[in-house]
Amino acid sequence: MDLGSALSIASSGLNGIEYQYSVVSQNVANSSTTGYASESASVTSAVANNQGTGVRIGHTVVNVSPYLQSSLYTQNAKVSGLTTSSNSLAAVASVQGSTSSDSGSTNTLSDALGNVQTALTSLTSTPLESSAQTAVITAATSLTDTIHTLASTYTQQRQTAEDTIVSTVSTINQNLTQIGQLSKQIMALKAVGSDTADLENSRLQVMNDLSSEVGVKFTETSKGDMVVTTEDGTKLPTRPDQIGLNDNTQTLPSNTWPLSATNGGTASTTITDSMYYKAGDPTNSPIAGITVADGTTNTSSTDITSHLTSGTLGANITLRDTTYPTMQAQLNAFSTTLINRFTAAGMSLFTSSSGSSVISTTATGASSQQTNLASGITVNATYSDTPSSLAPSGSTTTITNVLSTTFGTSSSNVSGSTTLSDGTVVSLDAPTSDLGPGSSLSTGYSATQGLVALATSLTSNQGATISTASTNLTYATAVQTTLSAKVTSVSGVDVNTEMSKIVALQNAYTANAKIISSVQTMFSALLNAIN
Repeated sequence: MDLGSALSIASSGLNGIEYQYSVVSQNVANSSTTGYASESASVTSAVANNQGTGVRIGHTVVNVSPYLQSSLYTQNAKVSGLTTSSNSLAAVASVQGSTSSDSGSTNTLSDALGNVQTALTSLTSTPLESSAQTAVITAATSLTDTIHTLASTYTQQRQTAEDTIVSTVSTINQNLTQIGQLSKQIMALKAVGSDTADLENSRLQVMNDLSSEVGVKFTETSKGDMVVTTEDGTKLPTRPDQIGLNDNTQTLPSNTWPLSATNGGTASTTITDSMYYKAGDPTNSPIAGITVADGTTNTSSTDITSHLTSGTLGANITLRDTTYPTMQAQLNAFSTTLINRFTAAGMSLFTSSSGSSVISTTATGASSQQTNLASGITVNATYSDTPSSLAPSGSTTTITNVLSTTFGTSSSNVSGSTTLSDGTVVSLDAPTSDLGPGSSLSTGYSATQGLVALATSLTSNQGATISTASTNLTYATAVQTTLSAKVTSVSGVDVNTEMSKIVALQNAYTANAKIISSVQTMFSALLNAIN
């Protein structure tokens, strides 16, 4: 081997070492970056005419297991969604108390109702005593306050879910279009044979963020593009060209494209109990669905709300459109039953905000008397202004009837109907189906229960929803931890390993530098000899 070849081989070695140094440095610098996958330098021997000519630098490899990465993304969405649900439902848990006998709670709906029953029982012993009369009104007011607190909490948490949906859609748009931009750069570099590892890693980090916002799947094409779909396969474009439009139609990255959650506006909807979302019915359901650009025209879109599951977005959609509306419907149904059964017993102790002491259980939908009932139920002014009217002239007949029938549990007390003296028919059954403004909800428990049992069923049912979210979160987090460890074993950066590579590279650098130095010395000696 001549001196020129030796110098060329040593120089290529130094170039290869410099390249490997840069890869190791990149790994160490990003060792704590979420979503970053370690990179491996590709250096192979260069051979010409069966003779080594140095080293050849290849494309940097991103260490990823597609299967493990996909599994982790799916689990990220589950954990994020359950975390969102659990955190939101904690607000309900804090105000509803617990029906568990060992919880120590005394502020449940059934507790407040029981206090009314106790106060009425005490009044039968001293019907003319003003303090006993006032105690009934105080207990009844406390019951309506408990109902109002629950109703307000549902509305507040539902509004928070709506607000978060709008902000999350903006974040998802930003992530999708960042993926689209990075993919476009990756495709351009792949087309000319250039290295794309750093861009791929940047894309992986955005994909990791997106996987927590909504349940998605990723498929890389042979050209390096990334196709993003929902968990059920609905396409989420990352650039206009993916849906047949010109990329110039949008300035990317964007927080307003390709998804929209506001019917063309920019702000979330102010939620009320009478509002609901129904796919394909924006006129009658004023809560906006989430639409995606479909490529038919520059402005056309398709409602894909039902396809957006898990993750922060999916959880908030469920909270807004199912969980809290169901809880509100349960409370409205209880309030309806409370008003009707007291009225049927001859004591209209509770009324709606408009003063109705009989609530229809046949009318459904947004115009139903039950809609918004819980937020406005009140103690009848007839009794709150004149507590003595609870036991006129000391009579306990009506009170006794209330205690035996309103709080009764026999079939005649909890089902069927009663006709008042004016001919008004009062239903005793608790509404259990065709509830909510969209007439699509149900309570999930029996209509023919005693009033206290109904209150307990409501609290227990909602408590089970809260408990399930918490339990599932614990399990999902454990699975996520296991998957993360497996992904780390393939893609994670081991700083100790990277530092050992640096030591080896330093030794190699020294050896190659010594060869170059020796060759230079030999060239100098040769030139001196010639001269």
